[in-house]
Amino acid sequence: MKNEDALNIDSYAVVKSAPTAFAGGTTNARGDSAGTGASHTLFTVTGDVSVILMPVCTVDLAGSGKLEVGVVGNLAGIVAETTATDIDANDIWTAAAPADAGVVAFGSLVGPFAVVNGLDIIETTTTADITSGQIYYQCLWRPISLDGKVVKA
Repeated sequence: MKNEDALNIDSYAVVKSAPTAFAGGTTNARGDSAGTGASHTLFTVTGDVSVILMPVCTVDLAGSGKLEVGVVGNLAGIVAETTATDIDANDIWTAAAPADAGVVAFGSLVGPFAVVNGLDIIETTTTADITSGQIYYQCLWRPISLDGKVVKA
């Protein structure tokens, strides 16, 4: 596969995950770093797939926690661990130091990544709670294996 083919949006399917708002001050809610809400499955994957991820913040994140996106065994494999308060409304969160308000070059999106063996894509809150804010995720994907598929969790 040529690199320019990997960024051809016409060859990707698109699925959106829009979890509930962060409420880490509530036990086991999204953003509760010590509870079951610390890790949140965004997308369920089967087989092997190629993915490009576009996390979009709609409400500033608050709290002293950090956030990362990846798979089990590589929790920051897709988006590096980032201090929550650095992610603001209209940011397209592509790196540990977000600086993009509302627009980025398509080639700046995170990916394409190969996600293999049906490893789900997860968001993880670390170090402390994220008490408020909202991020949704657009996932552009295509199969690499015959059983490759991505769906919203």
